[in-house]
Amino acid sequence: MPDFWLFLAVGFLAQLVDGALGMAYGVVSASCLVSLGVPPANVSASVHASKVFTGAASALSHRMHGNVSKRLLIPLILGGVVGGVVGAYVLTGLPAAVVRPFVVAWLGLMGLFILYRAWRSSPPRTANWRAPAPLGFAGGFLDAIGGGGWGPTVTSSLLAFGVPPRQAVGTSNTAEFFVAVAVSTAFITALLTGHWRDAAGLADHVWAVGGLIVGGVAAAPLAGWITRILPARHLTWAVGLLVLCLCAYQGWKLFTGAGA
Repeated sequence: MPDFWLFLAVGFLAQLVDGALGMAYGVVSASCLVSLGVPPANVSASVHASKVFTGAASALSHRMHGNVSKRLLIPLILGGVVGGVVGAYVLTGLPAAVVRPFVVAWLGLMGLFILYRAWRSSPPRTANWRAPAPLGFAGGFLDAIGGGGWGPTVTSSLLAFGVPPRQAVGTSNTAEFFVAVAVSTAFITALLTGHWRDAAGLADHVWAVGGLIVGGVAAAPLAGWITRILPARHLTWAVGLLVLCLCAYQGWKLFTGAGA
């Protein structure tokens, strides 16, 4: 039960940041679970299960505020669903001990990328993104493998190629809901068919997942308010540093054998 309250706070804060910046919910949540020694496939399954609920609330909020580009949404969804399912299939077929170092390294790279975004402050202004389906595939695959990565991959690319910030964040967050549903379904299918051999202990994290869901859903409608009162650059710095600290801690555990 203590895990519920801890991850409620994590989910609440992560969703506030994600709703405002278009990234960080998956990365922060996954980093916290990884730092507790949760196997990578269990991390991704837990995070995506919570994303189904938080993503629905976030997508509805962005839709109501007119932040969604219909031209970009469908190709992103299609590419993201395919990439997410492929990533989940790959992740569940590998031993946890093999995957964990790569997941820690990936989340660390995401932390560095978020810090780079904070340092750069603003993206370059070029032509609009014209290949959303391949971008969605890459984002979905990396998101499923690491439990976080859709926002840093998709939202940042849309912003870098000149998509207006409101549409970049709103469209990315809306598409992420459908990707989360697809990835969660892929994990359930892998579990039922026996493809996911290291699923033991998944039920041990039910309180953590519940906390992520409740905290994230409660925070989703407040993202616009957070955007108005907090400087986005400062928020981005804080998220990047948090992710790097969590990954450094888990990396130390792997190096010393404490996380074995």
